[in-house]
Amino acid sequence: MALLSFRNVWVEYGDKVVLENVELSIAQGSFVSIVGPSGAGKSTFLRLVIGQEAPTRGAIDLEGRNLRAEPGPDRGVVFQKYSVFPHLSARDNVVFGLDCAGSALRGKLSGAKRRAALEQADAMLAAVGLGDSGDLYPAKMSGGMQQRLAIAQALIKKPRILLLDEPFGALDPGVRLDMHELITSLWRDNGLTIMMVTHDIKEAFKLGTRVLAFDKRRRDPHAPHRYGATAVYDFPLDKPGAVGPEALAGLGQ
Repeated sequence: MALLSFRNVWVEYGDKVVLENVELSIAQGSFVSIVGPSGAGKSTFLRLVIGQEAPTRGAIDLEGRNLRAEPGPDRGVVFQKYSVFPHLSARDNVVFGLDCAGSALRGKLSGAKRRAALEQADAMLAAVGLGDSGDLYPAKMSGGMQQRLAIAQALIKKPRILLLDEPFGALDPGVRLDMHELITSLWRDNGLTIMMVTHDIKEAFKLGTRVLAFDKRRRDPHAPHRYGATAVYDFPLDKPGAVGPEALAGLGQ
């Protein structure tokens, strides 16, 4: 059984169609890169998985059960803009999710549970290469360090699915390569299923075990808003004869 299934999924805002007839299955443990021109519904597709939006039509199943339109701890997300709390240290940024889950009313654990949570946070910081930075605040961290911190935040609750929305787009090339190694290592070590939106075709093929290209399959110049995007290309890179990035060289031009 697929981990995620999209069955005739549409997303419409009034008379504007963003996604139409999305039919996909996502296997457990895969790394799915999602590419396509601006406005092709890539981020909307991720928001459906996060639970921030619900399909207008169709259904999304998580292991055979309907995925409700609400975020859950089984899905972590990292955005291009560093989603960290500037008033908290790196350690407190990571432990925040454990605090909220463990003590919904107080928003903070105490005693032995708090000490255990701090140990988990320190271990996660070490896993993303920030083992010596627990006491630093985001203002004292580079962009790459802040993105590592955002990844640690997303992984501390041990999600099964990690969603990445242009996570490395704002980073310098050298830092970006370091992040590629990090996310690949975390994916393998933690048995994650990753879905990543990127505008970088080479990055998509380098990291992904599968590349989905979203675009509008059909166009009508008299009513362009009435046609949504869908997965027009699907390249499974773990099979012999996989198509390389040159096949998508003109996508979005």
